[in-house]
Amino acid sequence: MRLPWAVALLALLAGRYWWWRLTSTLVLDDWLSTSMSVLVLLAETWLLAHSFLQLAFSLAPDPRIAPRAERAAARVQRRLEPAGSVSVPLPWVDVLIPTFGEPLELVERCLRGCLALTYPRAEVWLLDDAARPELQELCRRLGCRYSSRAGREHAKAGNLNHVLPLLQGELIAVFDADVVPLNTFLLRSVGLFDEPRVALVQSPQTYMSADPVIRNLRLERWLMPDEESFYRWIEPVRQGVGAVVCAGTSFLVRRSALLAVGGFDTGTSSEDLATGIRLTAAGGECVYLPEKLSAGLAPFTASALVRQRCRWASGTLQTLRTGASPLRIAGLTPLQRLAFLEGILHWFNALPQLLLALMPLMIGVLGVLPLQITAAGLLRYALPFFGAQLLLARWFSNQARTGLLPELYRWIVLIPLVATICRWALQRPLRFQVTPKALAIAGRQAADPRLWLPLLVLLLLQLLALLNLFGWAQDPTGPALAPVTPASLALGVSWSLINALLLLLALRCCWDRPRRSALPWFAVREPACLDGQPVLLRAISEEGVELALAPAARQAGQVALPLAGPASLLQLTWGQECWPLQLAACRGHRLGALWSGLSPRQQRTLQQRLYRQSGLWPHRRAPFEPLALLAVLGRLLSPIPPDDWFRRSLVPIQLTAPARSQRLVPPRAYPTAELAV
Repeated sequence: MRLPWAVALLALLAGRYWWWRLTSTLVLDDWLSTSMSVLVLLAETWLLAHSFLQLAFSLAPDPRIAPRAERAAARVQRRLEPAGSVSVPLPWVDVLIPTFGEPLELVERCLRGCLALTYPRAEVWLLDDAARPELQELCRRLGCRYSSRAGREHAKAGNLNHVLPLLQGELIAVFDADVVPLNTFLLRSVGLFDEPRVALVQSPQTYMSADPVIRNLRLERWLMPDEESFYRWIEPVRQGVGAVVCAGTSFLVRRSALLAVGGFDTGTSSEDLATGIRLTAAGGECVYLPEKLSAGLAPFTASALVRQRCRWASGTLQTLRTGASPLRIAGLTPLQRLAFLEGILHWFNALPQLLLALMPLMIGVLGVLPLQITAAGLLRYALPFFGAQLLLARWFSNQARTGLLPELYRWIVLIPLVATICRWALQRPLRFQVTPKALAIAGRQAADPRLWLPLLVLLLLQLLALLNLFGWAQDPTGPALAPVTPASLALGVSWSLINALLLLLALRCCWDRPRRSALPWFAVREPACLDGQPVLLRAISEEGVELALAPAARQAGQVALPLAGPASLLQLTWGQECWPLQLAACRGHRLGALWSGLSPRQQRTLQQRLYRQSGLWPHRRAPFEPLALLAVLGRLLSPIPPDDWFRRSLVPIQLTAPARSQRLVPPRAYPTAELAV
């Protein structure tokens, strides 16, 4: 959301705050205090400069891509009408699915989704870097092309480049093996290539399952995925400056433009970013289409999430040492060069963030005072600036994030990211690793000590700092190297308390909720009938459903469904069709049941409704943060049950929503929280 007045307000408040920090808060009593004080100020300055560079990009003219996309989609629809209306044929599209070791059923779901694309001129290719005979047989059975190669040189980029000489289509679509496109993906995106300058069209990467931070704390209602702010704030802003980032999946690229830059970039594991930079530098336009046209799986475990982020960081930083570096590549405008460089250098934010996180420890553990402030300074300079940041976070991110809760992601990945940056500096970057898509479900999985041990050490240090700070409250001239003012003491205590709370939550996230199935479950609210009795369909997956007695029946005095027993066979009437079920769980007016003996046609219909129909993935709105913080505190103090009947981690979908609904929906519109009770 472009808010010039908000940018101007924040810039004014930030300038006042920084000048106050520079002229009134530095501690210059001795060399240790001086060095720490200047270091903390430099860390703040780096983060301020980075955040305001992003805000400055938002002042670029809005390219208004939505009307342009609508006109392009209308042209495609006209060309699909009976012969004679339009003479220009639709372009041929090769759909590529690179895979390496993903489960067979997951790859099959992706293949079926790509084969079901509502587009007459497309061919689906499975690019198997593991050369598995079962995948080759699957392709033969489904009627799509299969490709494998002898080695795995250059990982995903090499896999994609290997098949390029065999392709004949004008356009290439790429999906990761866990992603399922909506039927309308090509209908909504292909028309943009009628403009010869368009080289790439990127759509948002949406998740059909909650990530470990959300799932392990049961925050499906209260916390938006971290990627939402990238696709609803960063990418639209980059569109305005002509520096759209290719995300590696759910995109279309013009084959001739790709071949002109030498194919997918192999100099870094982030081949998507580097290839997008090369296409832009070659004069092509990379377009961001802000419609949720596909969805994939979030990492299953906290360890997998951290590994994914570190791989992104390592590959992105590697770009600086390749020919696609924004510092050296020819053809970019100064603004594009700056935008791409900002996107790469933002990974370095982990270093000043770690330093600022340790600031209370400087006072409470080392006895070093890095800044000296007064209550008047806090009220006049600091609180207006940070308060405005918190209040405007939702507006800037197009309702995708709030101010404090997303910090959970930063704490979990902070130490591993710092280690990744150090490896890159020593020219020992991480090698490409596929994010695990298989779930080990035999009992509770042990948390990775590489995740929780650094967090535990930081938490203990924060608690030690708090004890010392409370001690100095009794004797402000005690062991500190400089007298501690009440305002400085209050800042250190509050800062340390917030850090301790976030560290506790981050530690909680390291232990993954046990779950029986890797299949995603979705929150819905659909009327249905069960053996002739009205019910509400509240959760659904390929595995089964969760139902509740309809409100009218509850008001009539029925508190439970009349069932014969835990293995009862039932008939669910939903969508003008009968679906066989077997009862698996019952609690009061709610029951859980598994599909029993679905026909092949019903299985295809179910997959269509769950993964592929138009308008499926809603644009949710971040909740009011004070209420969310109360919910988070409740999660911290209460046990987290396994992911099972009536306590599932659910992602909302719109089974009956109109196509291309872009309405921002408040979280209360979904029954996720009710089902998690």
